[in-house]
Amino acid sequence: MTEISQLQPDQMLAVKDLFGIDSTLKVPAFSERDEHVPEIDPAYQFNADVTLAILSGFVQNRRVMVQGMHGTGKSTHIEQIAARLNWPCVRINLDGHISRLDLIGRDAVVLKNNKQITEFQEGILPWAIQRPVALIFDELDAARPEVMFVIQRILEREGKFTLLDQNKVLAPHSHFRLFATANTVGLGNLNGLYHGTTMMNQAQIDRWNIVAKLNYLSAEDEANIVISRVPSFDSEEGRKTVRSMVALADLTRKGFAAGDISTLMSPRTVIFWAENQEIFRDVAAAFRLSFLNKCDEAEYSIIAEYYQRCFDTELSESETISEWFD
Repeated sequence: MTEISQLQPDQMLAVKDLFGIDSTLKVPAFSERDEHVPEIDPAYQFNADVTLAILSGFVQNRRVMVQGMHGTGKSTHIEQIAARLNWPCVRINLDGHISRLDLIGRDAVVLKNNKQITEFQEGILPWAIQRPVALIFDELDAARPEVMFVIQRILEREGKFTLLDQNKVLAPHSHFRLFATANTVGLGNLNGLYHGTTMMNQAQIDRWNIVAKLNYLSAEDEANIVISRVPSFDSEEGRKTVRSMVALADLTRKGFAAGDISTLMSPRTVIFWAENQEIFRDVAAAFRLSFLNKCDEAEYSIIAEYYQRCFDTELSESETISEWFD
């Protein structure tokens, strides 16, 4: 297998053929598949506008941030595009434990010729920018301030990266690409839903060339994804159940937007609900374990009303797990 630093895009693929989007755009791609290329998920549903925004990052080397609610598939959207282009892709979750040294590198004791020596070990950032890699900073709005300033150095399209400890200036590889995802748009945890997120430096926000917003899928697309993940629902009765599940999820999202409830159901939770229904063989029981038990008890009556509207039956009182297997 060719070393990743030696790989180059060697073909141009039509977006219309790859993603079914009515566009004449062609995007560079690799014919050789590296170990860093994500696996293709054939069931993934692409949002046309967000797909074109992300593709502009691959084609024109734009810095693209994808913002949206949890469970919309922001990071997966970028990974699945990279998968279809055979583009090596590395995803970093910027939780509170990721430090400046994790990104840049640090001195480490290594064994060479049976002797212990101190040697600089480069971090993920200098490694990635010297290779044809799509680097994804996941949960950008949860990063520590010192980490954000490290990232800011490379947000310019031709921005060079300086390793002060090594007296090196690294020029980005011509096919290095940079992406990010965020639940907020850098304004902090305004609605109380995303604890741990912070206000972002507006000078950095300004450096992102494109900010794409990814909303939840249409009801039909979401139902198709659930069925593709849980094939046992691929029947007339099963599809009817999944449509009711998705309708209930949509009611929780509208209720959250209106301030009626404080928790909403993401597409990920709908999939969990369907998977749990296979285990417990009871839609209501699976609903309790997948979503209802995460909610504020004061909101149970509202959510029970949503359930009744979608399934035309009352949400039963709490039962024991053993009863669900009877």
